[in-house]
Amino acid sequence: MTNPKLAAIGAEPRPTSTNVDVFGLTERGRVRTENQDQFLIASLHKLLRVHQSSLPPEDITTLVSESRGYILLVADGVGGRPDGQAASGTVVKTIANHVTHFTDLYRRLDSNNEANFVAELEKSVLKSHDALIEEGKKEFGGRGGATTLTMVAALWPKAYVVQVGDSRCYRLRDDRLERMTEDQTIVQALLDHGALTQTEAHRSPLRGVLASALGGRDATPSIHATDCRWDDVILLCTDGLTRHVTDAEIEAELRAPHVSQESCQRLVQLALDRGGEDNVTVVIGRLRNKPQGV
Repeated sequence: MTNPKLAAIGAEPRPTSTNVDVFGLTERGRVRTENQDQFLIASLHKLLRVHQSSLPPEDITTLVSESRGYILLVADGVGGRPDGQAASGTVVKTIANHVTHFTDLYRRLDSNNEANFVAELEKSVLKSHDALIEEGKKEFGGRGGATTLTMVAALWPKAYVVQVGDSRCYRLRDDRLERMTEDQTIVQALLDHGALTQTEAHRSPLRGVLASALGGRDATPSIHATDCRWDDVILLCTDGLTRHVTDAEIEAELRAPHVSQESCQRLVQLALDRGGEDNVTVVIGRLRNKPQGV
């Protein structure tokens, strides 16, 4: 049975590339000697690559369709592990390569093949985990790099949120900030089981210890589907931001009438001004030029 709410959303005009305002920014911070964060912003298309034709070049060239969707992700190399920078880079490259090979699924995405699409997303994440394990065996004697991953695959009017670790995805909807991911940390697990209070969790030395990480002992991707609306604002970030900037301050920035680039710059600078103890990465996506009546 069709969900009336989703049917109504589906009736809204599909955004075009001119409506999309997306930007990412990463900084090393004030303390770390290298930046182990990575991010990716990519649009999904159908492509016709012309190799040869009797027509003159100006009449037929490579043709690219309007965007079918966007992939946004951040990855934070785990400190204390060998080559965290390479680990986060490997994950970004592996996922990007895998996503290009299931074009048909996102081109024809509907309720009948949504499960297959989600399965392919999960496969891309686990494939990157396996790649890190293999790299660790070759380069570091079995203990290689590890990284977090937070990813959004937006295919109007749906979006799919993938989480491993403690980088975060937020959504501003109806002027209210929602956290779309749950930190996969030891402290969060203790909170969930009532073993810690929020105050104790904030002070705990285990706060940054991951319960799940790509390339680590355990990698358990959390994946869920949600809907998209014209007025949504999506923000992905590593913990270098949330260590210094509160959710209330993130909400205030996303509610302000700024373009995504300016909001990224303002949030990153705020984290740096407050000490910048870690690498800090922010990716923001929003729609602009809302059509009349939407």
